[in-house]
Amino acid sequence: MTKIRRPRPAAPRPAGRAATGRRTAGRATAAALALTGLLTTAACSGSSSAPKADSPAITAEPAALSPSAGGSPGANSPSAASGSASSKVVPLTSDVTAKLDSAIQAVMSQASIPGVTVGYTTPDGSYQKSFGVADKSAGTPMSTDLYQRIGSVTKTFTATAVLELVDQGKVGLDDPVSKYVPNVPNGDGITIRQLGDMRSGLYNYSDDPDFQRIFFNDPDHVFTPDQLLSYSFKHPANFAPDSKFEYCNTNYVLLGLVVEKAGGQALGDYLKAQVFTPAGLTKTVFPTDATFPDPHAHGYTDQDANGQLTDATTWNPSWGWAAGAAISNLADLTTWSKALATGNPLLKPATQAERLKGRATGTPGVGYGFGIFNTHGWIGHNGSLPGYQTVVVYLPDAQASLVVQLNTDVQYQGSEPSTLVAKAVTQIVSPNNVYTLPSAATASPSGTASGSASTSSSGSPSGSASASGSGSPSGGATATGTAPGSLRVS
Repeated sequence: MTKIRRPRPAAPRPAGRAATGRRTAGRATAAALALTGLLTTAACSGSSSAPKADSPAITAEPAALSPSAGGSPGANSPSAASGSASSKVVPLTSDVTAKLDSAIQAVMSQASIPGVTVGYTTPDGSYQKSFGVADKSAGTPMSTDLYQRIGSVTKTFTATAVLELVDQGKVGLDDPVSKYVPNVPNGDGITIRQLGDMRSGLYNYSDDPDFQRIFFNDPDHVFTPDQLLSYSFKHPANFAPDSKFEYCNTNYVLLGLVVEKAGGQALGDYLKAQVFTPAGLTKTVFPTDATFPDPHAHGYTDQDANGQLTDATTWNPSWGWAAGAAISNLADLTTWSKALATGNPLLKPATQAERLKGRATGTPGVGYGFGIFNTHGWIGHNGSLPGYQTVVVYLPDAQASLVVQLNTDVQYQGSEPSTLVAKAVTQIVSPNNVYTLPSAATASPSGTASGSASTSSSGSPSGSASASGSGSPSGGATATGTAPGSLRVS
């Protein structure tokens, strides 16, 4: 993810956090995953009742954030992704609304979630509610208009910008990255498509011990894209290009630089002019500093240098950049869920079809395309980074959007809390299409599968299910378990 720092002060942090980097190797690894894997948001499986403690989780940084287990690769169109007989959703009656209220609050209690916002929208009705608190110290209630960091969901904006440049003839999906960015190890042999599909083989910078040491000792540290890449490039590649899948934030920092080179603008300016505005996103921001628009929720994490629960609201997300620095709110993310899954109004149908050509990730039922995933027919991405988690998905045949925003990334027995909430909601409204992602404990250790997996409910792109998440990119399960990198992000 990229870093974004907001000027608003957060609650006092535990003494010694910035001064010490004492953290076990295991904790550092988990934390780095959360920061860099926006797509690695946890996914859980289980009964149709409230999520259980042992539900699998996938994060993506983001990430995020996977098609239905056991599903098979199918057509590449968004509609096919939801499955033939699996697109029925339950009408939003008063009884269903009451069940959603109860289920969401049950997960909040179970996983100790401070605040959550859920938006579920279909052509026949809409459920938009917030629960809990946005600021634990002040007791400010959570509300549906709050800005939050979205981790690896940022990757979906970066990927869309690249695909727009493909439509304009300025970038080719099978061009080598060396055409746009110099000094990339094996840059002549890694394509733009392989970067977007998380199949480059490059080392994930957020896994680097030096990066982690600097970040945990000083969460306010400002990283440049070139600095982030330097942490990656000093390591040998993890595998040959296109031979495996591995969720990796390095890929999306490179794609951000591709956008700047081919688009002729700073990434934030390009995204605002060519993605946010045309898509109707008026409350989505790609910050260049620590600024956090008001009103916003405070974010709480246990990824403190001392492993203590702390307020991470003002932590600088520059380390996520094109992979995870964006900020948004419920209304914009609901709009974006449909644009992302269908390509309208930003991409040509043929280009969107290329985006949805997901491939296997090594996790059953999980595939990943060009910055997008599919879990049981729900197409989109998740995001996770210290203090915040997000899920943004769309069920094409039902024209249903689901957005989940939390102000915590603290896992519950190995599962990402955002996955637990999304699963609880979909068990009620779309019982044939239940959002699930594997937990850190159950995620594939390497993401070695190379077969194709369309965005169909069986094998569509799933950032969360990657070897890494938000997150993601906070966002899925990367080869490292939770998210790409040692920070727990998706």
